[in-house]
Amino acid sequence: MQSDNLNSLAASATLHCLTGCAIGEILGLMIGTAAGFSDGATIALAVGLAFLFGYALSTLPLLQAGVAFFSALSVVFAADTLSIATMEIVDNLVMALIPGAMDAGLVNPLFWVSMTIALGAAFVAAYPVNRWLLSKGKGHALTHRYHQHEAHTAQDHEQHAHG
Repeated sequence: MQSDNLNSLAASATLHCLTGCAIGEILGLMIGTAAGFSDGATIALAVGLAFLFGYALSTLPLLQAGVAFFSALSVVFAADTLSIATMEIVDNLVMALIPGAMDAGLVNPLFWVSMTIALGAAFVAAYPVNRWLLSKGKGHALTHRYHQHEAHTAQDHEQHAHG
């Protein structure tokens, strides 16, 4: 795989992973903060939801490509676990290290600025992980054959419809 293509795929895979993680992370932190959970319980909820949403966002396209549910989950677990884990460790570590971030209310700009910094740091940390996984034919590379199949099927269908 060419270096530019590998870098682009790694950035795309990392951004895709970050999207699911961010949705779950923010939702978990919002729920935990609003409910008055302890920092540990809030972080546990956020991490759990980050994995859930991260896996869900990767599973849906595979299901749309016709992959059976448990086969899709198997591919997604193999493809995304290391990336999501890296993001979650860095994201929560940064949130915990920023003074007052975990105790800031949802209307406090400190919470949102801290979250932005933490998610940015998570992207930076996960990018080389995803690049390395892709270079080894692992990570999001495992899901690309299904996406490519879906793209070819759509092109074939479009050609038949217009041909």
